[in-house]
Amino acid sequence: MSQPSVPIVCDVPALVSVSEDRRVPLPARLHYGREDPYAVRLLLGAPDARPVVWVFARELLAEGLRRPAGIGDVLVFPRHRCLPDIMRVVLRSRAGAALIELPASKVSCFLADTDVLVPSGTESAYVDVDSGLAQLTGRSD
Repeated sequence: MSQPSVPIVCDVPALVSVSEDRRVPLPARLHYGREDPYAVRLLLGAPDARPVVWVFARELLAEGLRRPAGIGDVLVFPRHRCLPDIMRVVLRSRAGAALIELPASKVSCFLADTDVLVPSGTESAYVDVDSGLAQLTGRSD
């Protein structure tokens, strides 16, 4: 299915931990589209100032609402009883790590909207394998 569609975009207030006792507000946006049905994008920073973009599995974000999820560069942690509407995302790179706090209710609504666009479990129907192989091999036939 290669029909164009409007992506799902959700602006979320984020808090980034820069030290153990200091959190700084940072504009953030979640983005999802049919062109990459397995992935969500988390854009951190003002949209007009070239935000930092992290791409990771939609399923990882959904699982992280219920229980700790992920290995490697992206870890997602669900709400904690002390912070009932906050979920946490840890982003790691060679340069260091950042703890991002997001409102769980907004993330949950965002994921529900993505599920309307591409129902979970049907992502493969939205992947154009032939086009992807052509791009990888440099063919245009």
